[in-house]
Amino acid sequence: MKVRPLRILGAVAVLALVGYVFRGRLQRLFLAPQPPPAAIEGRKLADLPPAGLTVVATGLEVPWEIAFLPDQSLLVTERPGRLTHITGQQRTSYEIEGVRATGESGLMGLALHPGFAENGWVYIYYTGRGAEGAENRVERYRFRPGAGLSDRTVILEGIPAAAFHDGGRIAFGPDGYLYVTTGDAGDSEGSQDPESLGGKILRLSDDGTPAPGNPRETRMYSWGNRNPQGLAWDDKRQLWSTEHGRSGMETGFDELNLIRAGGNYGWPISMGDDARAGMVPPEVHSGPTYTWAPAGAAYWDGRILFGGLRGEALYEARIVPDAPMRVRAHFHAELGRIRVVKMGPDGMLYLATSNRDNRGAPRRGDDRIVRMDPAFFSR
Repeated sequence: MKVRPLRILGAVAVLALVGYVFRGRLQRLFLAPQPPPAAIEGRKLADLPPAGLTVVATGLEVPWEIAFLPDQSLLVTERPGRLTHITGQQRTSYEIEGVRATGESGLMGLALHPGFAENGWVYIYYTGRGAEGAENRVERYRFRPGAGLSDRTVILEGIPAAAFHDGGRIAFGPDGYLYVTTGDAGDSEGSQDPESLGGKILRLSDDGTPAPGNPRETRMYSWGNRNPQGLAWDDKRQLWSTEHGRSGMETGFDELNLIRAGGNYGWPISMGDDARAGMVPPEVHSGPTYTWAPAGAAYWDGRILFGGLRGEALYEARIVPDAPMRVRAHFHAELGRIRVVKMGPDGMLYLATSNRDNRGAPRRGDDRIVRMDPAFFSR
């Protein structure tokens, strides 16, 4: 019996159409959250004291990062391409021209210059179109509340981009330099290529040039990273980063790394405890069968707190000298996907959900920003 080529093409077209129409449901099916192992399951929202969780903002669309202005109002990046200023109940959004939001790409990282009060400089990381197709880039703007954005300046372009693994977190460190996480954009080998900007943590001066003292005198600060999504400095000025592990049919081996200048973090050669010569193993990882899908991170009182996307939890990793790190998973499945974890100038912990990213199950009011007292974790 012969099968006509046109029938095959028709069947393929129908399957492709069904897959496209129901892509959100299929993604949620295959990327469904996993309950944490009983050994690491932490606290629930019901354990918070009365009024222990305050809703700061609702109705956002995939908020990716938060920055606090000197008056304690908020700037928020929304992945479709909006920079939103939130002051109490008032909200003003500014469109960032050229943002291409597909899959995990779009408008992502946000950082204020250490001298923002004087110069008004705001830095963003986003996916746009370059000369050879999609690329990620870092740009600088001048922002004045009420006046909006001006003086657009490209700081760094040509960072590999794809629908997945785009990195995107940016932050000024205690040394005054700008740190930028980049994903491998699906090219695993690029992480091991010191000439590629993909699969790295970069360290830049505020004009985008390599920061003084960088290894190899390039922008590269660490390499062999897959998709780092969080940056946090502890009270000893040590840099920590969350990083996504393998994906697809295999899962697990998400990492929390202590970043050392020039360190090679192994991707795609080594994972988990399989540390090869010349490569830096993670301080702790999720294991081969459980997935955090870690995102933003913050330091508080001897802990790295970081969000879980597929894990749908707030993770707490205690830093205990000369002892293995232990991770606990709080609020599992109660807030949904947590992308932003940020300490505010008021000493409170801010979380932002990411349930409208086609991988979560949006609840009424999503996406939202909530605030809580981190002292809860020491009780």
